[in-house]
Amino acid sequence: MLLSDFIKKATASLLALYPESEARSIVTRLLEERLGVRSYTHIIEPGREVPGDAEPGLGEDLRRLEAGEPLQYVLGFAEFCGRRFRVDGRVLIPRPETEQITLEVSRRASAMHAPRVLDLCTGSGCIAWSVALEVPGADVVGVDLSEDALEVASGQFSGMELAGRSPRFAVADVLAPDLDMMALTGWDAADVIVSNPPYIMESERSSMARNVLDYEPDMALFVPDGDPLQFYRAVCGIAKRFLSHEGFGAVEINESLGPETQALFDAAGFRFAELKTDFRGKTRSLFFCK
Repeated sequence: MLLSDFIKKATASLLALYPESEARSIVTRLLEERLGVRSYTHIIEPGREVPGDAEPGLGEDLRRLEAGEPLQYVLGFAEFCGRRFRVDGRVLIPRPETEQITLEVSRRASAMHAPRVLDLCTGSGCIAWSVALEVPGADVVGVDLSEDALEVASGQFSGMELAGRSPRFAVADVLAPDLDMMALTGWDAADVIVSNPPYIMESERSSMARNVLDYEPDMALFVPDGDPLQFYRAVCGIAKRFLSHEGFGAVEINESLGPETQALFDAAGFRFAELKTDFRGKTRSLFFCK
């Protein structure tokens, strides 16, 4: 089969799920990984064919995509902060807005000497690993309730080149009122606390894409409408007890709950709690310090 014909056929098969431009982008990205071709190869090489031995695998990939499975799960990785992170249905797919927060956290933490960085609700570990690998001397601990997620997080990278730079991971319920952070981390305080906790209200399900609802883990996404800020209240409590006076914190937030989230941190007594917008102009994070 000609490469151009495969792209047309595969794109058409995804139109029930995605706009045409997005469907084509998914298909060309798949082919880039599976065949090593570029998005324009079929144009400059109109006679290029899909290798016969690659067709069965591509057919299976396409069946998964047609069922709504995200491309990142089909490929087995997601790009984040210049690295490839392993992802599957046990963890969320990292988003660009989370990447933006992580880069800012890394920038600020780099000004500290050997900062102790605590990542609450670490999931795939993309934040913890990115900070650990970018910030000189950082000691990073990622915490999550899901043992499945931590299995993914702890296996992201390996090798001698990472000696002394790998984050540590621990199972813990961030919402537990008696959570002993000193026992989990071995520190008397954290210099940085960062979190991308569940924050989507149950009532927002109807506006979400099928590929998110059907494949990404509910426990990492949703909070009850009656208490949508429960994780931020927990972060406030942990930070009040455990954040160093010279440190700072950052949380990703629900864009529709920015003022409420800021008010929570203000009421908790933090001297600085600032909402920040992402590259789309949406209020998606809050930075704070004691």
